[in-house]
Amino acid sequence: MARGRERRGVNGPRRSGLSALVVVHDEERQLADCLACLGFADEIVVVLDRCSDRSREIARGFTGRLVEGAWEREGARRHAGIDACRCDWILEIDADERVSPQLAAEIQKVVAGSSAAWHLVPVDNYIGDRLVRWGWGASFGRSAHGALFRKETKRWGDQRVHPTVAFSGPRGTTLSSPIIHYVDRDISEMLRRLDRYTSARAEDLRESGDIGSYGHNLRRIASRFCKCYIGRKGYREGQWGFLIALCAALYPILSYLKARLDPSPEGRAAAELGHLETE
Repeated sequence: MARGRERRGVNGPRRSGLSALVVVHDEERQLADCLACLGFADEIVVVLDRCSDRSREIARGFTGRLVEGAWEREGARRHAGIDACRCDWILEIDADERVSPQLAAEIQKVVAGSSAAWHLVPVDNYIGDRLVRWGWGASFGRSAHGALFRKETKRWGDQRVHPTVAFSGPRGTTLSSPIIHYVDRDISEMLRRLDRYTSARAEDLRESGDIGSYGHNLRRIASRFCKCYIGRKGYREGQWGFLIALCAALYPILSYLKARLDPSPEGRAAAELGHLETE
């Protein structure tokens, strides 16, 4: 592993070079494969969020730079990892993502010579063994994201699901080699993800005090389906493109209905307490 030169930064000593940041919650199934791809980085930082499986043990086999804790929001745990990174550049990678040797070499060239603050990295998304390139978007997938950035230039929002991301400083060129992303193993896992996403989004809607209207979210079914299936060329993926567009189309209306019709976490807790008291 390469060693960067240390220098004084805003938050203390910082080195030139690259930190690879991986944020996980119970990812023992795929964490080792992810970390094994990151040996080209000057350091690997792993954030362990309430892990009850072997994630910590696996991470220890690759790095001693572990951050452990419990965070309710994605942005907070991401920033805990970013703050722990000691290099000028940071590469954010999830446990279900892989960095190919070609991408690793390209990242090293960018880190060595770029004057920009951040770079988009394309993403190749897989469902099982199927590469699905077209149709992603509308809160149900991404075809590229700002995974490579200088420290202190990326800020995550406070939303529970799909938090906003803001960058400061100039954007550089988009890298040509993609991150390999194993999104879902099968259709059942895809639908479970839709359930998780819409439940988290419902909490954000309740908290905002404005969950929207039934009519508006009903109309979004058609607009979001067309955006993914036609605008982003999901039709090129055949039935897989239809399925992704369908999930993206249902995301707003399901989130709205859960916010409107499902009890809040506080309400569920009160109902469960009442049930126990009557037993």
